[in-house]
Amino acid sequence: MTACFTCSASTRPVLPRAAWVLGLLLGLALSSLAGQRAAALDTAARAALLVDLQTGAVLLEKNPDIPLPPASMSKLMTLYMLFEAVASGKYALDDMLRVSDRAAAMGGSKMFVRAGERVRIIDLMRGIIVQSGNDACVVIAEALAGSEEAFAMAMTQRGKEIGLTASTFTNATGWPHPGQRMTARDLVILTDRLIADFPQFYPYFAETEFTWDAITQRNRNPLLYLDAGVDGLKTGHTEEAGYGLVASALRDGRRVALVVTGLDSKRQRAEESERLISWAFREFRNRRLFTAGAQVATAEIWLGEIGQVPLVTARDIYVTLPFARDAPLQMHARYDGPIEAPIEAGQRIGTLVVETDGLAPATFPLLAGATVARGGYVARVQAAASRLLARLASQF
Repeated sequence: MTACFTCSASTRPVLPRAAWVLGLLLGLALSSLAGQRAAALDTAARAALLVDLQTGAVLLEKNPDIPLPPASMSKLMTLYMLFEAVASGKYALDDMLRVSDRAAAMGGSKMFVRAGERVRIIDLMRGIIVQSGNDACVVIAEALAGSEEAFAMAMTQRGKEIGLTASTFTNATGWPHPGQRMTARDLVILTDRLIADFPQFYPYFAETEFTWDAITQRNRNPLLYLDAGVDGLKTGHTEEAGYGLVASALRDGRRVALVVTGLDSKRQRAEESERLISWAFREFRNRRLFTAGAQVATAEIWLGEIGQVPLVTARDIYVTLPFARDAPLQMHARYDGPIEAPIEAGQRIGTLVVETDGLAPATFPLLAGATVARGGYVARVQAAASRLLARLASQF
């Protein structure tokens, strides 16, 4: 069943609080990442995805579901595995890990740890985030799983569990390999999970430099040095992958995530990333439609002690709208009903669909606003009689 109603984006009513936070496959309060899409400018990137993480609105997408070589951007999954191990208490930030000969011999970007020495986890973490150290990644992989190969298998498995459905890993570093693949969508999902699941570690992504063994290296993320609100996350580059970047920016409480890959140079990566993030904040705004717990409709109940139950929002509901448009919003409360009792307060029983011109529908969960017990004998007889009369009426 569907209940429909309309409100203006600028003059909408905010209903009072009546009493799951929906995550982007994620742990944050989001609608589906496939929720809203806006017709947007093009990009030179081979693949790109730009998402408002507050609402789940997809502002720009280009080949977002094609598995491509991620280069060092796949180190974000290595970090996710490390953050989980520390957050669970299995390891502490001050724990010392031994550097193997294999780790120390890694080429490419390096932290410059030495074989046989022991390094604190917190230093290895910063060596990966800021310095993109391949050697530090292998130290972590060997400590957590015994070998880099075993760690890569664990990365793939854990990635699927958190929503990275198209990602496969063969190493902890992003070193070129035919089996090392990620999509732009998976990188946005991973970005959201890192921010939501590990707020205690996310600030390290904003560090612009880190010194280890008297060697200071600057963070390769060019957006950290601009006044653009960017506070992470990771660059990547190989000959096969081209130049890529995963970035997130926060302005006035609104956070967006950007993935670009397959660009031709560092300069193009920096300019294109800055252009797209600036465009996202300049051309779109977020509006709150309902506060958490607001009643937006009622649902019919079958065999309950009462005949209806309020449908309430699981959280504050925001939608992304173009600045240049103020079209009315069409909202539909949908549920499969009548819903058979008993029903528990807080049980998900419906979906709110919000539509406006130029954007794909955004969906949000609706919960039962009250507990409805199963009705007694009289209520069941009345419900059966009502059903029978409705069937008879439909035949005439």
